[in-house]
Amino acid sequence: MAENRTEIVTGAVVLVVALGFLVWAGRGIGLGGESASYPLHASFRSIGGVIPGTDVRLAGVKVGSVSAVQLNPKTFFADTTISVKEGIRLPEDTVIAVAQDGLLGGNYIELIPGGALDDLQPGDEILDTQSAVSVLNLMMKFAGGGDGEAQ
Repeated sequence: MAENRTEIVTGAVVLVVALGFLVWAGRGIGLGGESASYPLHASFRSIGGVIPGTDVRLAGVKVGSVSAVQLNPKTFFADTTISVKEGIRLPEDTVIAVAQDGLLGGNYIELIPGGALDDLQPGDEILDTQSAVSVLNLMMKFAGGGDGEAQ
């Protein structure tokens, strides 16, 4: 009888730990518990692997995520919508850039605030964008000795 109780208690503890892990993992990827946010838009020449759900960071701190990415058939730019947490007020001259986590890490969106006195409003477009840099293209230029012009 004591063995049955021990097995039941052990099983219950395992289930509680597993459930706790699932809740923790779900919050880590943004499922539930998400605070209010507002949308901003930007157009990039090259988005470089950024997809909906990608982190948006300010000074290295996650302040939002990418909501949508779609190709604009008229400009051939990647029209991107990001969601930024309420309470994060960004100046109008904020720069939005595609950055990379280390040499082999994934891409994320970096917000670099400017010094303007007026703030971006929900739905505004960030005009100053910096597209993704291709590490492979940089290495090819370096290995090729520059821009490829004949001397």
